[in-house]
Amino acid sequence: MANAGLQLLGFLLAFLGWVGSIVSTALPQWKIYSYAGDNIVTAQAIYEGLWMSCVSQSTGQIQCKVFDSLLNLNSTLQATRALMVIGILLGLIAIFVATIGMKCMKCMEDDEVQKMRMAVIGGVIFLIAGLAVLVATAWYGNRIVQDFYDPMTPVNARYEFGQALFTGWAAASLCLLGGALLCCSCPRKTTSYPTPRPYPKPAPSSGKDYVESTKVSSSVFGTYGI
Repeated sequence: MANAGLQLLGFLLAFLGWVGSIVSTALPQWKIYSYAGDNIVTAQAIYEGLWMSCVSQSTGQIQCKVFDSLLNLNSTLQATRALMVIGILLGLIAIFVATIGMKCMKCMEDDEVQKMRMAVIGGVIFLIAGLAVLVATAWYGNRIVQDFYDPMTPVNARYEFGQALFTGWAAASLCLLGGALLCCSCPRKTTSYPTPRPYPKPAPSSGKDYVESTKVSSSVFGTYGI
């Protein structure tokens, strides 16, 4: 049986990972304008996220433009959006399921095995949510690397990893680690052996039976004149 402290630690790590995935999805710094090569103009910073692109001036003024058309976006951005949203929704479901299976909660106290199974199911859902976030961030990051090293990409159109991308990787790691710890509370299967059959006990002989058997023997011997 898993330790309650280990189970609580797994839930907290997974919950922090779920919060981090929400923050990563909302942040616009998924990729930041690169100043590699001859691009030494630092008067403004250009960065782009899943929902908008922003320009930050050196004076502190920030201007953002939300992406107008969903269908006009490239396939990588659309897939990343979908995977991040799926990961967040799965994480929300996992929180409710794992909360029921926590040992510190009063729910389902009568059935300990079923309660532990609920915690394991919540951990599995956390693992799936973490994988969705990890695939989304890794896919987006791989696209940035390909565009950066593509010789056909202009120097003034190259981007690097942003803070939101690192936040997404950390969130995915926390969800995976927390889900794995929750899965450690899986109930062990106990081997059931058949109950042994009791052997029949011989009935104790009473004195009355002995007297009756003696009388029967005497009558038989008297009949034959023995």
